[in-house]
Amino acid sequence: MGDSISPWVVLVSGALLPLLSWLFGSVALAAPPLQLYVALTPSGGTLKPEPGTYSGPVVIDKPITIDGGGKVTVDGGGEGTVLTITADKVQVRGLHLTRSGTSHDAVDAGILVKADGVTIENNRIDQTLFGIHLSNANDNIIRNNRISSLSDRDISIRGDGIRVWYSHGNLIEGNEIEGVRDLVFSNASDNRVIGNHIHDSRISMEFVYSPDNEVHGNDLEHNVTGITVIYSQSVDIRDNRIAHLRKLTGSGISVKESYNISIAHNRIAHCAIGLLATAPLQPENILHIEHNLFTYNDVATYFYGERGGHAIHANQFVGNFVDVMGSAPPPTLLNHWEGNYWDRYPGFDRDGDGVGDQPYRVWLYADRIWMARSMARFFRGSVALSLVDFMERLLPSSKPDLIYEDPVPLMKPPPSD
Repeated sequence: MGDSISPWVVLVSGALLPLLSWLFGSVALAAPPLQLYVALTPSGGTLKPEPGTYSGPVVIDKPITIDGGGKVTVDGGGEGTVLTITADKVQVRGLHLTRSGTSHDAVDAGILVKADGVTIENNRIDQTLFGIHLSNANDNIIRNNRISSLSDRDISIRGDGIRVWYSHGNLIEGNEIEGVRDLVFSNASDNRVIGNHIHDSRISMEFVYSPDNEVHGNDLEHNVTGITVIYSQSVDIRDNRIAHLRKLTGSGISVKESYNISIAHNRIAHCAIGLLATAPLQPENILHIEHNLFTYNDVATYFYGERGGHAIHANQFVGNFVDVMGSAPPPTLLNHWEGNYWDRYPGFDRDGDGVGDQPYRVWLYADRIWMARSMARFFRGSVALSLVDFMERLLPSSKPDLIYEDPVPLMKPPPSD
């Protein structure tokens, strides 16, 4: 049928609506059920409803295209999921979906996809508990949608903007997501999350037992936490901008019990903690942290665990309160630091090769006070603690611990690849 309007749709809009109005009065005129239009659209056809508001819920069980042109609203009436897709190769675009149910157990959402090869683009989803829920759904495209959750709930009991559960090979691109709980990937692999803007939410993205995913070019700001990777391997986190995550429990990127993770070319700014990572349990668990900018964070990088081993190369550390912190000196000391730019480096470059003449070494002085006692962090930067630190450096009572060492510190930021 191409992009043309099905003659069945013309029949519905021209003949059935007057009949519905006669049977049900003004209710039918105010919100005719979109399910009738879907039922009368043949497989492979295109449904272009007249501009206006239609009632849900709607189930699409055959491959059709619904194009609302940005002028069609589907109102779920506050019960269940607004739109459910169970057929492969369905296309849904240009709709406004609103007012789902509020059950977390039922995962009430704006759109539920239980099919493959579906395209959902240019839709607006608001006042729904969950936004888009992919359940055993593969090779779908979720593009250029605007998604928000229930605005009258605390953020911790809202639904996820996009929930990807046992779904693989999906493209999630160019969406704007705000005021939701999380964006969650659970047991989901080979997905691509590209160019999304996620703000004013809780966890920007969370990968749990979800290997081989790509996270590229996203803009994450004013959330509680940025990107969290747990028990997942081979996740590529690249070219993202992560900023203004100020909650004490939040971090720009956090990684736990995951291996072969690449963290490269990201800009992490104005966060409580820029990067939070466990020490690797096995040699293959190391993180590759390269060409990132850490700037104006309280703590740029924090490592905890029994041993180090992460490869941390060609990064920039600029204007952070603390560049590196650990649960104890060993995990930070045993990481492989090389070729990073440190704005605190006090050395010189007499031979002009762009590398400092002396390694950059950072020792633990009065920092041990607030590293060991979290309550003391309130006094960081105060005159009293600064005086204690000065005296420790001037007349140390014992040899301080070495926190970390970069043998080839750069004198200026490394060029971007």
